[in-house]
Amino acid sequence: METKTEHAVTKDMTIGDIVEKYPETVDIMMSYGLHCFGCHVNVHETLEQGIVSHGMEDATLHSMLDEMNAAVAKRATMPAEEIKKLGGGKVVVTDFAAKKVLEIMKSSGKEGWGLRIGVKRGGCSGYSYLMDFEQSPAQDDAVFENDGLKYFVDPGSMQMMNGVVVDYVESLQGAGFKIENPNAESSCGCGKSFG
Repeated sequence: METKTEHAVTKDMTIGDIVEKYPETVDIMMSYGLHCFGCHVNVHETLEQGIVSHGMEDATLHSMLDEMNAAVAKRATMPAEEIKKLGGGKVVVTDFAAKKVLEIMKSSGKEGWGLRIGVKRGGCSGYSYLMDFEQSPAQDDAVFENDGLKYFVDPGSMQMMNGVVVDYVESLQGAGFKIENPNAESSCGCGKSFG
């Protein structure tokens, strides 16, 4: 009797859902030249539609699905400590930004807390940045520290934020946090959204 294997990632899933549930698949999509995870239509476009719109063959879709499902299966069996090392990524908060965050934490009565940095679906370009205070990191977070500030990045956000620099700028137009993301294909004038 033959048993049918259930796959985590299917051709009918939207690219946005795949990225949200299985961030380990982003590098695989990129290796095939599929960058739709940064596009604002990824919440509507299926993986199959993305492949077709890029003029790729059906065989490419099946090959990509095999690799994605292998990556998802591998991650499911990995200990949490190994998952943390998976991306080997880095998010940098500049000294000046760290100082400003610590000042804000102190004035908010949240000394000793950490800063959550991440991305979420939404915004005018497909994704938007989020920054918030949290008492402690989640189990699979990457944890960084600069100038006494601990900051946490979840694995899904790390896939899209590897190499990001968070700075604090003061200018005639005002002051605030500025995020430079080398992975963003496009960004919005608001500076809080990217694709």
